[in-house]
Amino acid sequence: MVSAQRGFTYLTVLFMVAILAGGLALVGEVWHTSAAREKEAELLFAGNQYRKAIERYFLSGPQRQYPRELSELLKDPRRPGAERYLRKLYPDPLTGQPFALLKAPDGGIVGVHSTSEEKPFKTAGFKVRDAAFESAGKYSDWKFVHTAPTQPAKPGAKPQAPLPTAPALPRGSH
Repeated sequence: MVSAQRGFTYLTVLFMVAILAGGLALVGEVWHTSAAREKEAELLFAGNQYRKAIERYFLSGPQRQYPRELSELLKDPRRPGAERYLRKLYPDPLTGQPFALLKAPDGGIVGVHSTSEEKPFKTAGFKVRDAAFESAGKYSDWKFVHTAPTQPAKPGAKPQAPLPTAPALPRGSH
């Protein structure tokens, strides 16, 4: 009778260890997914910081040119004072390396992107500026680019018609 009780206790302990191991594996998976989503959010933040900084650099110069190096976003060499467009150079949060550069035909930097080939978690619900990311199959397809207007507006040109808007819903129908 004593050996039967020992066998039962031993099996109970084995089942408890198996259940705990399964629970820990699940917690590990949730933690990994959460950490990956956080890095994805950091990528969106850093990439858009670069996009905005490149745009401000482009618009502030008399000749409308792109920076030749990212360090020019920290202190604009075209200006006598300390004109800064970025606080710091952000690394790619997914790889820990510097962002890959997207160059204009003249050699200036128009944007940045990650070199990660991983599949993104976020596939929808992007802001308008990032809408092109919805069709991306990997993070390296998320290109944070400033595109300059193709030609300046001509004096006396007619403004473009506003985009159509959705019809208003009658009160009480929402």
